[in-house]
Amino acid sequence: MSILGKINDHADLVSLNEEDQAKLCQELRDFLISHISQTGGHLASNLGVVELTVAIETVFDTNKDRLVFDVGHQSYVHKLLTGRQADFDSLRQLGGIAGFPKPSESISDAFIAGHASSSVSIALGMARARKLTGNDYRVVALVGDGAATGGMVYEALNDAGASKEPLIVILNDNEMSIDRNVGGFARHLAKLRMKDRYLGMKDSYRKALNKIPGGKGIYNITSRIKNWLKRVFLPETIFEHMGFDYLGPVDGHDLPELIRILRIAKDMHCPVLIHVLTQKGHGFAPAEVEPSRFHGIGKFDPETGETSSKGGKLFSAAFGEKLIELAEKDPRICAITAAMPGGTGLVEFKEKYPTRLFDVGIAEEHAVSMAGGLAKQGAIPIVALYSTFLQRAFDQMMQDISMLKLHAVFAVDRAGLVGEDGETHHGLFDIGFLRQAPEMKILAPISCLELQDMLQWAVMCQNGPVAIRYPRGGDRGYSDSDWDCSAAKCHRKGGDLTIITHGIITNHVLSAAEAVSKSGIEATVIRLMQVYPIDAESIHAHIVPEKPVLVIEEAAASAGIHEMIAALLVNYRPQMKLSWLDFGAEYVTHGSIDDLYHKHGLDVNAIAEKIMEVTRHEN
Repeated sequence: MSILGKINDHADLVSLNEEDQAKLCQELRDFLISHISQTGGHLASNLGVVELTVAIETVFDTNKDRLVFDVGHQSYVHKLLTGRQADFDSLRQLGGIAGFPKPSESISDAFIAGHASSSVSIALGMARARKLTGNDYRVVALVGDGAATGGMVYEALNDAGASKEPLIVILNDNEMSIDRNVGGFARHLAKLRMKDRYLGMKDSYRKALNKIPGGKGIYNITSRIKNWLKRVFLPETIFEHMGFDYLGPVDGHDLPELIRILRIAKDMHCPVLIHVLTQKGHGFAPAEVEPSRFHGIGKFDPETGETSSKGGKLFSAAFGEKLIELAEKDPRICAITAAMPGGTGLVEFKEKYPTRLFDVGIAEEHAVSMAGGLAKQGAIPIVALYSTFLQRAFDQMMQDISMLKLHAVFAVDRAGLVGEDGETHHGLFDIGFLRQAPEMKILAPISCLELQDMLQWAVMCQNGPVAIRYPRGGDRGYSDSDWDCSAAKCHRKGGDLTIITHGIITNHVLSAAEAVSKSGIEATVIRLMQVYPIDAESIHAHIVPEKPVLVIEEAAASAGIHEMIAALLVNYRPQMKLSWLDFGAEYVTHGSIDDLYHKHGLDVNAIAEKIMEVTRHEN
């Protein structure tokens, strides 16, 4: 039996010798490559933390100790070591294990983690709760993959260092060093800090002085002298200035050394930061060469790393292509993204206009406020963010864009379902918060071509804020564009009911309307190309008098438009009956988009059944 097959928890890990630990790491890499090649998922980041995760799980018992990920796409090894090997074939599938930590899935998952830069705040909260509740456990925050570019990390580090609460922050540095080590003396200090002898002597010295009268005062005086000399002659890291004891940098693929350092940190009763250097994709050559491509990848050949091309243009690519065309005509146009130039279709824009693409790191608040500054001074900023990440900048959108009626365009990528990444990434709330901003226009294309037409209109023909929300993937049937600046498009006329919808789910609605037509039910289908503000006149021009209205949308309950439609009908047609279909009030889990449509009653068959139900009640 393999070593990995025998590992289910902390107790199994601590019994391994160094040779078995090395074999385990290789088995973990083989397992990840084999399984993710079949299910898809986050490969490069997990290959990079194999040794680090084995070390953490060996030194700490995550059933009791709290390990907080930031972000959780690097948690696969943790899941494999905490009893979920048998379930890994179901990774990110409906009913299977999640691609991120999920406390409902296992007691060893301390917190959900799908967005970056929050782990130190959460860990400090857990450390403070430990004191308030009188419990005994260790707290570890694993920060990596760009999360340290977010300002929230530094807010939390500042507070954590001042708190003196014992906790460990592990900085998984897989792209760049945070602090430069200047000169041989600094390198010597880094090595000295990591030596058991140095740390042991320091601890023994403190304990010895505490036993004698006045010893604590002597220790404090000598400690201040030592710290003064160090500040004068040696460089300090930013983390030390914040109140952390800094250990590192450490080779993140040297398992025995990682275990040694973690044990040292575990015995230090203060805030500690361990700087670990890892390589994304470590141990799989294709992922080492192209870590970005293997960050989140679909099925691939485990021998070569090759993926099969699905063909067809993606919405993100269509956005980037059109933006380049517009930027060629107007030098004021620039693009802003938050560590996602690839995901938002801006790679070619960056290559062509490197001085007009601003990648701010995982700092969405900064991105939107900076867009306000750009717009105020005459530039035309296009802010490309995933829907679920844009919600982090709600206040900036309200204060720094909408209040001044500034011309900024929000390219809201991944609006609606995203599939396997689950509840932390589904873009089901953006309509709800975007429409809170006065002056904001919200557009929803049905096709890549229509997205490009809307983008041109938003950039060239508007003066205030505009958001264009579009889904992950590409066209799903309808591939033309009906964009003509009108607020509503009547796709189909029928006399039995009116269906009002918007965006990509219109494809399902039209298919369902055709299906019920065979049963003698004829529906009028109105698509709102401008979701907000709603143009009452354009809706009234097409609505079927005295017949029920059904609103169907890919949004969470109360985060869509059916309530606005209800208010409109009360004012204009108070006798009309309104029904709606959406994703309800709960967070939507992970799974394929088709499976999630089916589960929540928004696939073609379920919509057809709802249409028939509404018309039956009417008759």
